[in-house]
Amino acid sequence: MKILIAGGDGFCGWPTALYFSERGHDVGILDNMIRRDWDEELGTQSLTPISSIEERIQAWKEVSGKHITLFRGDLQDFDFVHSVFESFRPETVVHYGEQRSAPYSMIDRQHAVFTQVNNVVGNLNVLFAMKELVPDCHLIKLGTMGEYGTPNIDIEEGYIKIEHNGRSDVLPYPKQPFSFYHLSKVHDSHNIMFACKSWGIRATDLNQGVVYGLWTEETKRDERLYNRIDYDGVFGTALNRFCIQAAVGHELTVYGKGGQTRAFLDIRDTLQCVELAAENPADRGEFRVFNQFTEQFSVLELAERVQRVAAEMGLQANIAHLENPRVEKEEHYYHAVHTKLLDLGLKPHLLSDGMIQELIEVATKYRDRVNFNVIAPTATWR
Repeated sequence: MKILIAGGDGFCGWPTALYFSERGHDVGILDNMIRRDWDEELGTQSLTPISSIEERIQAWKEVSGKHITLFRGDLQDFDFVHSVFESFRPETVVHYGEQRSAPYSMIDRQHAVFTQVNNVVGNLNVLFAMKELVPDCHLIKLGTMGEYGTPNIDIEEGYIKIEHNGRSDVLPYPKQPFSFYHLSKVHDSHNIMFACKSWGIRATDLNQGVVYGLWTEETKRDERLYNRIDYDGVFGTALNRFCIQAAVGHELTVYGKGGQTRAFLDIRDTLQCVELAAENPADRGEFRVFNQFTEQFSVLELAERVQRVAAEMGLQANIAHLENPRVEKEEHYYHAVHTKLLDLGLKPHLLSDGMIQELIEVATKYRDRVNFNVIAPTATWR
């Protein structure tokens, strides 16, 4: 297939590009590199040193003999998006190209507005380019489990059967998003569903849990292919952040009581899930929703597990309960259905002590790149 990966320089996008390229697909990356600018804005950097996108693509060509096409530009620029779709003619679009941090969207009004305009407008431009130029193309859009919130009933995969006043219907599952970022994903979902219904677009919405891990078989092959990994209070996610904190002797920063339960998956399973969606596309006019995760943990469970593995490695990792900067339920019911990808053949990599140890070891190797001043949360929901 010809596969265009929007946001192909990012944490999920880069290993996805290599994964599909390794398997013989014609891969294009569309990215404006703004994620690197956010590091400068926040005074942080990836724990692992990452090469420029041009160096990455060249290294991949040297290592694999395969070419990846780069389209450098912004999804908010429709003329640019149109030109990319016109020249590349993708059969599948994997859309990671959005601002993906809840804390970033909550810094202030400017960051909230940027997040929603960037994400919603960029996604709309992709939909219009598909409609005009490649109407049979399959959109694989990265959503988030955070769209659902934490309802006191089971979370279904996208839709729920409702009975009301003697009548019944299958309707989109009610959304209770956590932040302005998660709200932007809800708006995306509604816009994609409308485009499928009105224009016959085919789309798969992957409501992904929190991704952990670093290595894939492809990114291990050369230091220039290394993926980024974040530890700061804005872009760093719970498990990766805890492992890095354990490696450098920082307290494990648990927000509030730590009873918040979320869905998680290994970065290698992200690649599996996207591949399964690409190989089994939605029908024309179908808006399909998969809940993309493999396990559920509370934040405190993760911290305690990292603490135990660190102790076995001879490291002391104390847990610190910080005042929660977010407005969220800290203890709640959480059970989400996630069978559709398993039915397609997903073989999960479940969280192991070995994975935690490996993350701690990598963080120890690059500990000099950690800036303690950016670990604490700075954005508040209040």
